[in-house]
Amino acid sequence: MGEANKEAKLEGTPTWIVAVVCAVIICASLLFERFLHRLGKALVRMNKKSLFQALEKLKGELMLMGFISLLLVVSQGGIQKICIPESYTRHLRPCRGGDLSEAAADGNRKGSAAHVRSRFSGAPSAGRRLLADVGSDHVNGRQGKVPLLSIEAIHELHIFIFALATIHVLVSVKTVFLVRAKIHIWKKWEKSIHEEALGDDSNSSAHHHETKFIRDHFHGTGKDSLILSWVYSFFKQFHGSLTKSDYRALRSGFIMTHCKGNLKFDFHKYLVRCLEADYKKVVGISWYLWVLVVMLLLVNVGGWHGFFWLSFVPLILLLTVGTKLEHIIIELARAVAEQQSEKEEQVFVKPSDDIFWFHRPRLLLVFIHLILFLVAFESAYFFWILLTYGYSSCIMDRTKYAIPRLVISFVVRVFCSYKTLPQYALVSQMGSSLKPAVFEEHIKEGLIHWAQKAKTKGKKQKLAASKAEDTQLQSDVSHEDFLMEEGQTEIVQSNGSQICRES
Repeated sequence: MGEANKEAKLEGTPTWIVAVVCAVIICASLLFERFLHRLGKALVRMNKKSLFQALEKLKGELMLMGFISLLLVVSQGGIQKICIPESYTRHLRPCRGGDLSEAAADGNRKGSAAHVRSRFSGAPSAGRRLLADVGSDHVNGRQGKVPLLSIEAIHELHIFIFALATIHVLVSVKTVFLVRAKIHIWKKWEKSIHEEALGDDSNSSAHHHETKFIRDHFHGTGKDSLILSWVYSFFKQFHGSLTKSDYRALRSGFIMTHCKGNLKFDFHKYLVRCLEADYKKVVGISWYLWVLVVMLLLVNVGGWHGFFWLSFVPLILLLTVGTKLEHIIIELARAVAEQQSEKEEQVFVKPSDDIFWFHRPRLLLVFIHLILFLVAFESAYFFWILLTYGYSSCIMDRTKYAIPRLVISFVVRVFCSYKTLPQYALVSQMGSSLKPAVFEEHIKEGLIHWAQKAKTKGKKQKLAASKAEDTQLQSDVSHEDFLMEEGQTEIVQSNGSQICRES
C-alpha cells in the first residue's frame, strides 16, 4: 500500500484531496497578496513613498522567485533526460566517501539511521553526489550514464532558493527596524539642540561641543600619523557609540553647508527619510548577488570547508566599513582642528566627497548590502541543510566548523544593526551633495512635474525658435531634467537650501 501511494499520480488521487490542497494554497496566497496590497496603501497614506518603493521591489523579488520555481518545475523532465558520464559525478562533491560512512554511523547512534540511509544508502558509491541521489533507479538506460539531477534534488534546490529569498528579506527588514529604533534615540538630541538654539548661550554651547568632538576623535591619534589614525579607527569601532557631541557637530556641518540660515532644520527627520530611501537598495537580491550564490554553491566541496571560510568574509567587510566610518569622523575632526588653529571666524565640520572611497559615499551602502546578503545566505543554507538532511549530515560540516559559522553570522548581524548601519546613516550625509530625501514627497513630485512640464515646453518652442535659441533652450531643459533624475546637483542644492530655510 505504501508503494501504491508513493507512485500514485493525480489521476489516481481522490478529488477531495486535490480540492482541499488547492483551496489551502490559493487561500494562503490570496491572503498574502491582500496583506501586501493593504500594506502598500497604508504606506502611501502615511506618505512613506520610499518604503512603498521598497515594498514594490520586494514584490518584484517574489515574482522573480516564483518564476525560478516555475522554471524548475517545468524543466525538471528535461533535466532528467540529460545524461552525463558517471565518472563526472566523482569530483567536486559536497560529501566525501569517508564522511558519508561517518554520517551514517552517527545517524545510527542518534536513532536517525533511516534518515541518513534514505539519502546515502550507506555505501560510498551511493553518495557520489548529494544533490543527485544517484542509484540504480536513476540510470538512464545507457551504461555508465546518470541523470544530471534527480527529481528530489530539483525539489530540494527549489526549497533552498525559496529559503534564501525569504531569509534575506527577513534579515533586511529586521535590520532596518533595529536601525530605526537606534536612530529614534537621536530624536531626543535633535529636540534638545532646538531648545538650546532658543537660549542665549547657543554659541558657547556649540563651541563646547565642537571642542569635545575634536578631543574625542582627533587628539591622541597624531596629526600626521596616517597609520596611527587608521589603527585608532579600527579599535574605536568596538567601544562606545555616537555621542551627542558627534551628532551635533555633524548636524551643524551639514546645516552650515547645505541649509545655511536655518539652524532649526529637522536633521533627524531628514536622516529617517534617507534611511527609508536606502532601504529599497538593500531589500532586494541584485543580479550580481545571484551570480555570487552560484559561485558559493560551486565551492561547497567536501574537505574544503568553504562555507566556514566564507563566514569570515562578511566579518572582514563589516570591520573594514566600520573602520572607514570611524576614520571619516577623524578626518572631519582633523579639519575642524585645523580651522581652529587658523582662527577662522566660523568653525564647523565641512562635508566633502574626498573623505569617502573613490569620492562616492554610496559605495559604503553597496558593502553593507553585500554583508547583509552573505549573513542571510549563511542562515538560509544552515536551516535548509538542517531541515532537509539533518544535523548529522556530512554536508552540514563538522560541529567545530558549523557552530563558529553561526556565531560569526549572529555577531555580524547584531553589530551591523546596532553600530555600523546607524553610523553609516549619519556619516553618509557628510558628502558634498544633498540627497533627494531633503525634499518632502509632495515637493519632490512637484519638482519632477515642473521639470517634465519645462521639458515639454522646450520641445514645443524648438519648432518655432531659431537654431541657436533652440540649442540653448534644449541644453537648459535637458540639464534641468538630468539634475532631477540624479538628485545630487545644483537644482537639489538650491531648492534644498530653500526647503531648509522654510522648514
